[in-house]
Amino acid sequence: MRISFILSILLIFLASAGAANATARIHINLSTQTMHVESSSGSYSWPVSTARSGYYTPRGSFAPTGLQRMHYSRKYHMSPMPHSIFFRGGYAIHGSYATGMLGRPASHGCVRLSPGHAAALYEMVQNEGGSISITGSPPASPRYASAGRRGHALAYGPGERRGHYGVRQWQADPLSPFGDFF
Repeated sequence: MRISFILSILLIFLASAGAANATARIHINLSTQTMHVESSSGSYSWPVSTARSGYYTPRGSFAPTGLQRMHYSRKYHMSPMPHSIFFRGGYAIHGSYATGMLGRPASHGCVRLSPGHAAALYEMVQNEGGSISITGSPPASPRYASAGRRGHALAYGPGERRGHYGVRQWQADPLSPFGDFF
């Protein structure tokens, strides 16, 4: 009787120790704008976008504090944040439809992934839990516009030429055709 009790306690202890090791380990490198994930389902490396110039992505070790399949940012004009994994206040790892920006700083501080990678990571963390580490320094951001003599930026958006959509129309529907613009 006593031996079976000890064996059952030992089995419970070993099972809980095995479950603790199944945590998905997520490492984000700000210098290379990449995420490396070690999970029971495999190892992955994905491009990410972190904070652009003037914003900040926190460095350190974190645990997920919340998961939301679809979150809308009240702070940034109800921007969609699919498969959000919150880790510090309003900071999250989430999907982004701006996949052309992945691999370079582009966010307000969150860590952006492609929608497919964000969904896969979300499922891993939901099933296994997770640990998040963020290291490195963001690469220097290039300057895309400079001030002219009167202090006005010299940048032009799509549709600035006659016969094309204006910037407001482009913001409302960025995937609409722009003639020979794209």
